[in-house]
Amino acid sequence: MSETARHPGEHRDLGARSASNGARPTPGPIAVLPRAKDLFVDAAREAGASVEPLSEHTRGVIWLSAGREDELRAILQANPGIEWVQLPWAGVDAFSGLIAEYAGRDLPLWTSAKGAYSEPVAEHALALTLSALRFIPAKARATSWEPVMRGTSLYGRRIVLIGAGGIAREFIRLVAPFETDITVVRRTDAPVPGAARTVTAAQLDEVLPEADVVVVAAALASTSARLIGQRQLGLMKPSAVLVNIARGGIVDTDALVAALEAGAIAGAGVDVTAPEPLPDDHPLWQAPNTVVTMHAADTPDMTGPLLATRVRSNVTAFLGEGDFVGVVDTEAGY
Repeated sequence: MSETARHPGEHRDLGARSASNGARPTPGPIAVLPRAKDLFVDAAREAGASVEPLSEHTRGVIWLSAGREDELRAILQANPGIEWVQLPWAGVDAFSGLIAEYAGRDLPLWTSAKGAYSEPVAEHALALTLSALRFIPAKARATSWEPVMRGTSLYGRRIVLIGAGGIAREFIRLVAPFETDITVVRRTDAPVPGAARTVTAAQLDEVLPEADVVVVAAALASTSARLIGQRQLGLMKPSAVLVNIARGGIVDTDALVAALEAGAIAGAGVDVTAPEPLPDDHPLWQAPNTVVTMHAADTPDMTGPLLATRVRSNVTAFLGEGDFVGVVDTEAGY
C-alpha cells in the first residue's frame, strides 16, 4: 500500500472520542519528534499546520516513538508553551508516569491512536481465536502425518470480551456472521451494540465459567493489571481458550502457562506478553496449543496510513475545526 492510499478504516474512527473539558490548545507551530518522518509531516501540513523544528514557539508535538518517556518529559518541561501532544499508539502505558503528572490539568491535551488501529488488531484477534479453537498451533508444528483430532467451531460459541473500545467493537462486527453470544466486560454496564449483555469488571468471575472464548481487548491500567490470574483461569472451562491482543500485563503469564500445561484451559493465542519481549527459553513458547505472535497484530505497513489519518484529524482540531479524537483521560491513564 502506498503512503497516500486510503485504508478501508479511514472512513470511521472506531473507539475514538472527542475532548469534553472545553479546553482547547492554542494553534501554532507543530514539531514532529523525536525524528520527523515524511508521512506524518506531510499529513500535518495537508491539514494546514506549520511544521517546524522544536522551539519556544512550538504549540503542538506529534510524538512518533513508542517510548522515550523521559525525553518527552524533558521537552515538555523545557517548552511549557506546548499545549497538545499526539502519541503514536492506542495504548499509552509507556507514558503513564508522564501523563499522571498532568492529571487534573486541562493542558497540554493528550491524544493517542486509540481506535485508529481497530481493524487490523480485531482481525488478528479473530485469527488467534480461530487458531486456538481449531488447535492450529499443534497441527502446524507437526512433522509427520498424525492428525490432531481436536477442534471446535466458532459458530454459536459464547465469548467473554474484556473491553469495549474500538478493537472490541470491531471484533464484535467481525464475528457477527458466526452467530456468537457475546458478553462484554467493562467499567460500566452500559450496553455495547452487538453484545448480548454488558457487565462490569466486578462481575468478571461470574461470567467466565460460561465462556468458550475469552478475548482481552482492554487498556492496561492499575485496575486491569493481572485481571486474568490463577483464579480467573481456574474458573474457565477446560474446553475454553484465551486470546490477548491488548497488553501482556493484563494476564498473569505464569498462571497462564500453568493453566495450559495442566489442561485447565484448551489453548491460547497471545499477541502480547509479560515480560515483553518474551525470553527465548520462556515456557509459554512451548505451552500446549498456544501461539505467540510477538506483538505483530498491526505492522508498520498497516499502522502508518492509519496514524497519518489520525494526525490529519487532530491537526484539523488543533487548528480550531472540529473535535480531537483519541483524547487521553489523564485521571484514568488511557
